[in-house]
Amino acid sequence: MAAGITFLVFCSLLAAVAHSQSGDSAVMQDLKKALNPPSQLGWTDPDPCNWKNVQCTRDGRVTRIQIGHQSLAGTLPVNLNKLTSLQVFEVQGNQLTGSLPSFSGLNSLQSILLSNNNFTSIPPDFFDGLTSLTDVYLDYNPFNSWTIPDSLKSVPTLRTFSATSANISGPIPEFFGSDTFSSLATLHLAFNYLEGPLPATLGSSIQSLWLNGQMSRSRLNGSIDVLQNMTGLTEVWLHGNAFSGPLPDFTQLVGLQNLSLRDNGLTGPVPDSLVGLTSLRVVNLTNNMLQGKTPEFSRSVQVDMRADSNSFCLPDPGVECDSRVTSLLNVDQNLGYPSTFAESWKGNDPCTGSWKGITCNNGNITVVNFHGMGLTGTISPSFSQITSLQRLVLSNNNLTGTIPNELTTLPNLVQLDVSNNQIYGKVPLFRSNVLVITAGNLNIGKDAPPPTSGGGKGNTPGSSSGSSGSGNSSGKKSSTGVVVGSVVGGVCALVCAGVLVFCLNRTKRKRSGRVQSPHTMVIHPRHSGSEDAVKITIAGSSVNGGTSETYSHGSSGPSDLHIVEAGNMVISIQVLRNVTDNFSEKNILGRGGFGTVYKGELHDGTKIAVKRMESGVMSEKGLDEFKSEIAVLTKVRHRHLVALLGYCLDGNERLLVYEYMPQGTLSRFLFNWKEEGIKPLEWTKRLTVALDVARGVEYLHGLAQQSFIHRDLKPSNILLGDDMRAKVADFGLVRLAPDGKASIATKLAGTFGYLAPEYAVTGRVSTKIDVFSFGVILMEMITGRKALDENQPDDSQHLVPWFRRMLINKDTFRKAIDPTLELDEETLASVSTVAELAGHCSAREPYQRPDMGHAVNVLSSLAELWKPSEPSDPEDIYGIDYDMTLPQAVKKWQALEGMSGIDGSSSYIGSSDNTQTSIPTRPSGFADSFTSADGR
Repeated sequence: MAAGITFLVFCSLLAAVAHSQSGDSAVMQDLKKALNPPSQLGWTDPDPCNWKNVQCTRDGRVTRIQIGHQSLAGTLPVNLNKLTSLQVFEVQGNQLTGSLPSFSGLNSLQSILLSNNNFTSIPPDFFDGLTSLTDVYLDYNPFNSWTIPDSLKSVPTLRTFSATSANISGPIPEFFGSDTFSSLATLHLAFNYLEGPLPATLGSSIQSLWLNGQMSRSRLNGSIDVLQNMTGLTEVWLHGNAFSGPLPDFTQLVGLQNLSLRDNGLTGPVPDSLVGLTSLRVVNLTNNMLQGKTPEFSRSVQVDMRADSNSFCLPDPGVECDSRVTSLLNVDQNLGYPSTFAESWKGNDPCTGSWKGITCNNGNITVVNFHGMGLTGTISPSFSQITSLQRLVLSNNNLTGTIPNELTTLPNLVQLDVSNNQIYGKVPLFRSNVLVITAGNLNIGKDAPPPTSGGGKGNTPGSSSGSSGSGNSSGKKSSTGVVVGSVVGGVCALVCAGVLVFCLNRTKRKRSGRVQSPHTMVIHPRHSGSEDAVKITIAGSSVNGGTSETYSHGSSGPSDLHIVEAGNMVISIQVLRNVTDNFSEKNILGRGGFGTVYKGELHDGTKIAVKRMESGVMSEKGLDEFKSEIAVLTKVRHRHLVALLGYCLDGNERLLVYEYMPQGTLSRFLFNWKEEGIKPLEWTKRLTVALDVARGVEYLHGLAQQSFIHRDLKPSNILLGDDMRAKVADFGLVRLAPDGKASIATKLAGTFGYLAPEYAVTGRVSTKIDVFSFGVILMEMITGRKALDENQPDDSQHLVPWFRRMLINKDTFRKAIDPTLELDEETLASVSTVAELAGHCSAREPYQRPDMGHAVNVLSSLAELWKPSEPSDPEDIYGIDYDMTLPQAVKKWQALEGMSGIDGSSSYIGSSDNTQTSIPTRPSGFADSFTSADGR
């Protein structure tokens, strides 16, 4: 009897195994039908366990499917989750489409690799029951918008979650922490649509964190303080977001090697805990609002941190700020280093420029007025360091804490106004002549802080308390102090209002008169009978020897003056005739399809570039390009995009005024250097130019207030300054980028040789067409050959296919490199890396091309970055003698140079290109009235 039962059990097990094997085989046959695999994959055997790239157990259960990069098309069958022994599923780098099937219940599955396909959606139960999962790769798939599901929490073994450019939206889930994922080491969520702050729960096990380039309107924002608790970090990419506030303490991040925080809104000083981090290898802090001294990193650290792209007090690394600046930054620390101060507190002298809230007298800070700035934090004891301070106004903010006793030591203080905050505690004992205004602080005089539920700011009856600071004043006297303060404030308001009305009336009466400011030019549009003037500020220019000039049009009568919504940028045609010597032939910088570009010179010698559309041949297309260029350049501002300074529309005249770029176009240095008698660019300069262009285009695509597509990237639209730094120019063909990863149909425009295949065939555009053009430019930089060259043999006229053929092996590739480049082993390796990037950027399918942010990352790791220079030779005649006073040092330098001043002018080297060539470095003669959006 027992033997019979045993036999029945054995038969049941055999039946179950046979059924499982049969089930796996059926699923694999469904997979084969759905994929229609190519013959080289060798899926012809009736037993899937004999198929190439498929592994099974001895009893025929499928454990691994590894068919990545096999040029597969098709979809995935819905019954994949019946492969219950599956451990690895790998299909990355194919062209698979459709929705992903659910993988729920596959409790043996360890790795899912789905990157670089065309999957369109991911089911909400995808991660249910995947209790053995360690690695997930979903990168570069055009999923419909989705959020990371809570079901991922059921995967405690997770080690890698990589979903770059996967259309994820919403906040980063709170569960990406050590409590849920104790082994999570890689979290890559770059180029998605994430927004909101970083979760405070991000785990200490995370080593590589990529959150850069979020494309939602608000992006990731708030503080990055959580980093100081993520002690396992080795690599952090947070660039291209909207993070703000100060940098955290990096003391515990002893393994951090790569830190990229560029293109955010971070403020405050760079902490010594970061500067002294011995593990650090690469750091990028460019385009923030960091303050204090420029940090001096170790020579072993590659640093990308232009001082002028932050708010450092001095450009020289390691040099301490002026003591007044240091004191204000100490004050700022208690307020959390708000951006309102970081934007305006620039330079090393708070008594020059426009330091918000600061008033000086004879170089001494006398008034700090932070009234109504929405400040949070506490009142800093460091105010006591500003011994010249007379009035301290902190009213109508959200400050908490107590009034520091240190303020009583200020020898010149006569007024302290902390009214309408959330200050509590006893008021310190001030001198009897100090007016202390504390109204609107409900808990002033009480030891306890205000309740968290709030209660009230404002002038609630019975809630105010004032003090004259004598310490023995009665309540009545305190009330008198408040009344006095209120009366004084009211009188001041009335007086100021009267002065303002007087000034406005006086300005209105004198509107048509000559303006006596040495930095203002008044230009009258040609409206019949109009007395309204368009003011164009020229900061720093001594127009007409230090006085202003009023220019008017030479002819009488009304004009066809078009209005473009571009701010205060209209410039008179007569002004442009004057500064270009009536558009003289000798001032021509270049000619193109648009028209002619002229060099202009203001009265003080500042040079500009004026692009003039051919008169009388204004087509509708030309006018559209003209308006497009104005519309784009008044919305964007970036150091690698050429700046529009003004424009003129007068009758048939259409003119654009740009900053002047002395070295002309990149094409001069790549293709025409022999004819023009100039040296070709060495490789390090080409790398820097490529990085500059990549940053400018990355800004257009995703970092500006709106996203734009350039549509005509090419060397003749890349302009160089005297420092050989590049700016992208010619925005006449720019289009607004569509939302998400979609493309839009448009008329074909651009230049053959640089057109992406999908654009040339269908006219559909996305940001990826600029990426293709950039790839072609990289090929031109590597080879010194043009994108389309009819002088070459038929099979090599088109650069892209020829370049791809030359890349096949090292010998042919080396022959393709520009012979003017001096190649050593290091340079060849660098060229090879850029060649690989060029190949990816110019991939035939747009989804196979990276975003410009990836190009920036690759090139920034190769380009020559800042390192501290060697100490100067003490015998060097230009060496600094620290015993000298500054005037003595200046006299020494002037004597050595044989000059009594500094000549900032520069000359232009002409271009032989038949393209638009001449557009420009922002002249000191044009002020911020010409600028619009600030895009660092």
